[in-house]
Amino acid sequence: MNALSGRAALDKGALERIVQDVLDEAMSSGVDQAEVSASHDIGLTATARLGEVESLEYTNDRGIGITVYKDQKKGSASTSDFGINALKEAVSKACAFASFTAADKHSGLADAELMASNPPDLQLAHQWNIDSDEAIRIAIECEAAGRDYDKRITNSEGATVATSSGVRVYGNTHGFLSSYPKTSHSLSCVVVGQQNGHMERDYWYAAARDPEMLDSPESVGRTAAQRTVDRLGGRKIATGSAPVLFRPEIARGFIGHAIGAIAGGAQYRRSSFLLDAAGKKVFPAFMQIQERPHIHGAMASAPYDAEGVATVDRDIVIDGVLQGYILGSYSARRLGLATTGNAGGAHNLLVPGNTDGLESMLRDMGTGLLVHELIGQGVNGVTGDYSRGAVGFWVENGEIAYPVHEVTIAGNLKELYQRIVSIGNDQDIRGGIRCGSILVESMKIAGA
Repeated sequence: MNALSGRAALDKGALERIVQDVLDEAMSSGVDQAEVSASHDIGLTATARLGEVESLEYTNDRGIGITVYKDQKKGSASTSDFGINALKEAVSKACAFASFTAADKHSGLADAELMASNPPDLQLAHQWNIDSDEAIRIAIECEAAGRDYDKRITNSEGATVATSSGVRVYGNTHGFLSSYPKTSHSLSCVVVGQQNGHMERDYWYAAARDPEMLDSPESVGRTAAQRTVDRLGGRKIATGSAPVLFRPEIARGFIGHAIGAIAGGAQYRRSSFLLDAAGKKVFPAFMQIQERPHIHGAMASAPYDAEGVATVDRDIVIDGVLQGYILGSYSARRLGLATTGNAGGAHNLLVPGNTDGLESMLRDMGTGLLVHELIGQGVNGVTGDYSRGAVGFWVENGEIAYPVHEVTIAGNLKELYQRIVSIGNDQDIRGGIRCGSILVESMKIAGA
């Protein structure tokens, strides 16, 4: 394990050599198969509150995970110590653990022929060359824009600038060894407003792999303040049923519940409200969900999955009909299916709109609830029962009438998905699900 004997800089090449040496060590221990993943990330986070530095954090994190397979038994170990003795010990522990686990015919590496060959460069790394002084300056500028927006903004929870860069390496005993760098940058602000003795808080943020794609500090701060001021003077509303419109940043989570339900683990454990739903109509006929793993610079892009399987474009929902599940090799074997290249999760899910943005959808809704924020975790992934606290605005005649609070929205997701009336073209691209506003025909609303 010669590459492990030195303390070379942990760049891409050094991490690849370490991974290869750990694989060699594992195979010399007599296992049938092995896989190793390693990462190294460096980050800077600065938070300013009330015009002063509240915190400044530098991170330098690294880790390596080893999984071995012997006689269909699996053992895993991990360490953040890249010294030769620590790595040998981790391999030894993984092998020892494998001897105690039960044999599982479904375990093992993904099939060799599925490994990514010539993985594409998806341009996931864009450095933000700022030092701590510049990060603090940006955070202070962002918060100041929020605090100065309106005299009703009386306090702040601060503005935060975060930047990180790192490299990911994965290798296995099929002979696959690959790596790619990636970066992540964000800017966020949270402010507090007060009116007639009533206080509200709200936030806004920007996130991107390329710092040039971030909104300006002033824009983030002012948006956070505007959202906060808009929430002041909230009222309670009567209990009943009404249309509900989810803003894009909320709508992606609404879709995310379906993605969790069609994940392989939920399916083979028989713990999903969309159990055995492949081939069935889950959404309205106008609705599509597409996976596009190779969008350059996107937040959830990846040239291959966590098992080295090549990622490919696929249509998960076509005209409302579920085409298949989100599978890694283990869950696929448990289900008697083939992996979909989704070990570790989905990669860039796109939900195309069928109408204009939020303003148009408000007019189409007429009267109902615009959801601005959700509170609580009241989602049952087994039954589909959905009950969440909500903050937002009551809409009348297609226009926002007043803010509302202390509201709960409820229903069952299997029924709610069928009641989706329209999806806006105002996609939020800051996460792994790119979805616009979603209008649901009717939901139960518990108010005063």
